Amino acid sequence: MSWGTCKRPAPAGYGARMAEPLPSPPPHPLVAPLAGLLGVWVGAGHGGYPTIEPFDYTERVELTQAGKPFLAYSQRTRAAGSGAPLHVESGYLRVVGEAAAGVVPVELVVSQPSGIVEIHTGTFDGRELALRPVLVAGAPTAKAVTEVVRRFTLDGDLLRYTLEMAAVGQPLQWHLEAELRRTRA
Repeated sequence: MSWGTCKRPAPAGYGARMAEPLPSPPPHPLVAPLAGLLGVWVGAGHGGYPTIEPFDYTERVELTQAGKPFLAYSQRTRAAGSGAPLHVESGYLRVVGEAAAGVVPVELVVSQPSGIVEIHTGTFDGRELALRPVLVAGAPTAKAVTEVVRRFTLDGDLLRYTLEMAAVGQPLQWHLEAELRRTRA
């Protein structure tokens, strides 16, 4: 069967139902310890690396739940002065086990349109989200990134992070830091 040849009509009201926002299901029980991360976060950051000029940026991060044992993650940045798009990435923060003594084992899976993918393992203790890379890989045309280390600190409606990177022949070192405020839960 080729595209466009389906003779079965769409169910009555299908188009209208698909245009409406879906109600959010109840959170999965394993996600409960990550509830403090949920929301839309906005703020500003600063970056640098030996191969580029230092820069300032604005950022928007969204962490949402879908009733499964993960949070969906999306992030985008813009140049602080001009508003020009800088970076975008998306992925999932997965809960991979039961919390023990308030510490939740997690994995972060991130994909970037630049051709870089990252898989991290780590823990979240309600305040610190510490992630170490398991895999950083790139498409054949992507810049050579060999390691990324991400650290987040949650303090109520304030989320801070630092990102270290080893790329284009440079050793692991500071690359980004930002401070974001929750604007919507």
